[in-house]
Amino acid sequence: MSDVLLSLKGLTKAYPGVVANDQVSFDIGVGEVHALLGENGAGKSTLVKMIYGLVKPDSGEMVLNGTPYAPAEPRAARADGIAMVFQHFSLFDALNVAENIALGMENPPPMRDLAARIRAVSETYGLPLDPYRTVGGLSAGERQRVEIIRCLLQDPKLLIMDEPTSVLTPQEVEILFETLRKLKSEGTSILYISHKLEEIRALCDHATILRLGKNVGECVPRDTSARDMAEMMVGTALKTPERSGRALGPVALSIKGLSVAAPSAFGTALKDVTLTVHQGEILGIGGVAGNGQDELLSVLSGEVLCAPGEVLLHGEAIGHLNPIRRRKLGVLAAPEERLGHAAAPDMSLTENALLTGSVREGLAQGGMINWGATRRFAQQVIEAFDVRTPGTENAARSLSGGNLQKFVIGREVLQDPDVLVVNQPTWGVDAAAAAAIRQALLDLAAKGAAVICISQDLDELMEISDNFAALNEGRLSAPRSAEGLSVDEIGLMMGGAHGMEVAHV
Repeated sequence: MSDVLLSLKGLTKAYPGVVANDQVSFDIGVGEVHALLGENGAGKSTLVKMIYGLVKPDSGEMVLNGTPYAPAEPRAARADGIAMVFQHFSLFDALNVAENIALGMENPPPMRDLAARIRAVSETYGLPLDPYRTVGGLSAGERQRVEIIRCLLQDPKLLIMDEPTSVLTPQEVEILFETLRKLKSEGTSILYISHKLEEIRALCDHATILRLGKNVGECVPRDTSARDMAEMMVGTALKTPERSGRALGPVALSIKGLSVAAPSAFGTALKDVTLTVHQGEILGIGGVAGNGQDELLSVLSGEVLCAPGEVLLHGEAIGHLNPIRRRKLGVLAAPEERLGHAAAPDMSLTENALLTGSVREGLAQGGMINWGATRRFAQQVIEAFDVRTPGTENAARSLSGGNLQKFVIGREVLQDPDVLVVNQPTWGVDAAAAAAIRQALLDLAAKGAAVICISQDLDELMEISDNFAALNEGRLSAPRSAEGLSVDEIGLMMGGAHGMEVAHV
């Protein structure tokens, strides 16, 4: 690496009650894959927003290719060669690939010419895409390809990637890494944000670590263990989740032969789903995004109703009961989508605590809300799960994604459920927070709760699950003991190799 592409010098950005970035300085070299690491709330998102022109720094400066750089908006950043693939995709399901890409271009060419460019660029970088396919029918990995190709058509000097592998199978991750290595070889710089530290070690040349908004260290990932990087991020020794020996109790929740129509044209129908989870058991369910995870959680939580006897709790029919009545019986759920589903963005944390905790925590009686008790419950969640926020009256949308995730999971765990269904419980959270959430799920099972953990994080499923099943196109495989199950086997099951588990049962 001979030259510096982008130099950050003393970047500072403060919001009411918190300094998001405090005198952050580091360089990104030409043709370098540079990792940006840190806990949730460490300031990573604010920093890349300043680079991409979404946020204006209070002080400090940036220098791009030797020239002062201060983008007033993302359009200016793109014009200077800065592109960004966000963690949450910004695509329209009803439009095709080419139409979605055209919407992100300043002066899109005629659709036929654009389609040809999409085909050429996607094949060049090993990410083949049909420009005329409707986005609603694409897998999560294919949707990410759309976002990446949209950036590559800009011929960027710097590509910023935020948690790019959170919804990919191991096989898709390898394809992505080959693409990024090709871009690097051509001189493109990449700023890479991820909580998956083994990926950082495999891909990145250099890493900058943020803690509480400050640059607290740098390292060469290939020469540093994942544990050492995690401990640099949190500033203390990392605690590994511990499993306590436990005997499984009677069946807590069961479904047999359940089929449910797709909720929309872009949803996934559940097809002949059968599952059983016992008291004290953690059932891990893997699957690539869009294969029925949201639909399964909706059926279990009561958001989608079915015939009474199709869902049983301790042998009693609950398929016809709504979420409030199921919560009263002890069936709680934490969906994947944090903002808008698990939490109301513009409501305070106190109000969000009330939304799901009112029944089991006795926060409302006779039509009257006990706001004092509700604030205490919200504060209890914040303290127990180390949610970084100025206070209980801050809006949910003001939290970083990982901190909101900790609040959502903590809110359900502290209600002492009999059955807890979680989808992507550690999505976008740092190593220390992920370990704490996994330990909370293990502790809950140790107390006798039945836990269904739906996740695309294979390491997570291996670490906490007693049994494992895979969702593919709305079908659930037969469960297998998680002990001795390899990541490759799980990845193949997630990809639809349903014959595989039969041979091992």
